[in-house]
Amino acid sequence: MSATLSAKPYAGIARKPVVKTPAQEKLEAEIAEVWRQYKLDPTDKALRNRLVEQYLPLVKYNGERIWSRLPDGVELDDLISAGVFGLMDAINAFDMERGVKFETYCVPRIRGAMLDELRSMDWVPRLVRSKASKLNEAIKQLETKNGRTPTEIELSEHMEISVQELEKMMQEANAVGLISLDKKWYETDSYKDVREIDILEDKRSDDPTRRVQKSDIMRLVTKGLNRNERLIIILYYYEELTMKEIGVTLDLSESRVSQMHSAIVQRLQGQLGRRQPEFGVSVS
Repeated sequence: MSATLSAKPYAGIARKPVVKTPAQEKLEAEIAEVWRQYKLDPTDKALRNRLVEQYLPLVKYNGERIWSRLPDGVELDDLISAGVFGLMDAINAFDMERGVKFETYCVPRIRGAMLDELRSMDWVPRLVRSKASKLNEAIKQLETKNGRTPTEIELSEHMEISVQELEKMMQEANAVGLISLDKKWYETDSYKDVREIDILEDKRSDDPTRRVQKSDIMRLVTKGLNRNERLIIILYYYEELTMKEIGVTLDLSESRVSQMHSAIVQRLQGQLGRRQPEFGVSVS
């Protein structure tokens, strides 16, 4: 009875042996011979390239797994290129005498090369990212607790740091949110992809169409006005001067400018009302 209890369950069940096809056995024999010859002459690039070709699917597989968890802007090809260098390093350093499968040995080196590439692409230091993460976590906790955005004093007390240290941390954390203008926006059928900088609006530049429309409207509105009346309209609506500033410019009192402005507006409303069919809109 005791012997029965001490016996290991399933101990007598053997694993099903893996059956290899003749083609698989032939390929393994060929690769083993390539390995043997390469270790005899590590300068033979043709043999090294044959090994790289053999294990390249491992690079692609691990590259796709890492890439799937990354944000937009990281190219899969960059990861694969870095992984190939890691694979070549693994091929050079692999010791066949240790009895370890090369697939087991090379994967950590391939992934390590890819992660090194990601770190080199990230210009923000890891310490800064760590601080930014802690800062965001503290803000979320205080927002949940108080139901509002925390003040700097509350944050500094919660994180047990001084206000000066907090301000420095917040300044450094702003760098984490920056994006690269070379980041790909979307792919095109042409040789050149559209980048972030290509679709970024330059708010300082003038829109040619808007400038022409503005000029046409100004010419239409000021038609039939004398010099002072045109200046009042231009300075008030286009240059955004106050009535007092316009009066100083035209050597008129502020009240006089206001009276002239009211009279001009009433006259223009009447003129534009008669031309309403041309614009297709109502004039109030």
